[in-house]
Parts: sequence; C-alpha cells; structure tokens
Amino acid sequence: MLTLYDAPRCPYCARVRIVLAEKGVEFETIEIDLDDRPAWIYRKNATGRVPVVEEDGWTLPESAVIMEYLEERHPEPALLGADPADRALARLRIVRHDAFTAPYYALRRGEAGAEALLAEQLDRLDVALEERPWLGGGAYGLADIAYVPWILRARDLAGIDLDPYPALCEWLGRLLDRPAVAEEEHVVARL
Repeated sequence: MLTLYDAPRCPYCARVRIVLAEKGVEFETIEIDLDDRPAWIYRKNATGRVPVVEEDGWTLPESAVIMEYLEERHPEPALLGADPADRALARLRIVRHDAFTAPYYALRRGEAGAEALLAEQLDRLDVALEERPWLGGGAYGLADIAYVPWILRARDLAGIDLDPYPALCEWLGRLLDRPAVAEEEHVVARL
C-alpha cells in the first residue's frame, strides 16, 4: 500500500491528496509536524519537506513529480489531456507555478507589496481562465490541482477577495463541485 508523508497545512501535500482522491488510490497517511520534523523524514527526503510517497520501499518526494508519477501509475481517470498541446500547457503551468506561490508566501510573511504582486498573478490566472475553462486546456486535470490549494488558502486564510476575478471564481466553483477538492476546502477550514 502507498504511504503519504503529509501535513494538512501544506498546499504541496494538498496537491497529492487531491490526485490520490481523484484516482481512488488507497493510501495510509503519516502526518509530519512541520514545526518539529522528525529526524527520519530527512532519510525519506533530504530536504525534510513533504509530501513524500512511499510504495514497496521506494520513496518519491516533490509534489509535481508525485502528481505525474500517480498519473502514470494510475492512468484512470486521466488527469492529463489526450491532446499533446493540452498536456504541454498543463506541464508549463505547473513549472511556472512558483511565479504564483512566491507572492503568496511573501504575503504570508507580511512583506510590503506582496498583495499587489499576488493580485497580478490572480489577474493572469483570471485571463487564462477566460480563454480556456481549465488551466490545462479543455479538461480538469493536474494543472488545476496544482493551483487550487493556494487559491483556497489565499481566500480562506489570507483573506484575499476573489470577486475581482470572475473567471477564476467560476473555475473555483467548478472545482469545488469535485469531492476531492471540496474535501481540501474542509481541510483548509480546519487550519
């Protein structure tokens, strides 16, 4: 059975939890206290970060890599489109995800100007979602999963108003119709 080394507050872990739920993969969870990481987690991932998945004695860190691994290991339901252009777009959005998370974390640290930088990133997502219904093109998938944990946390924990971003709000509404994403909203509410 697959084991997920997890932390509820970690949006990177949330990505993996959502993919596992979407694919119906059974797993056990070992929760890691991010404020007091056990020494042994560094043997699972040299950086000490979560998520990490372990299966049959083999470990894999890094949420984006884990999401792709799960997509290949459990291909149904598909979370990457059949069209190569949509697959490439999804991967590109995931690779460029740091441009979104950097101002989010700067805001959480209280850095000056961070809210304006995050607003720029929200504007970019809103424009992208005006052009296509999903971040990875024509269908829900890994790119949407890659972003939604931060959107939920920005809205619910950082108090960011999403109303100025109508396409993003519509997208989030569609995502919250999915049980895996709705469950993550409940996780965020408990933080």
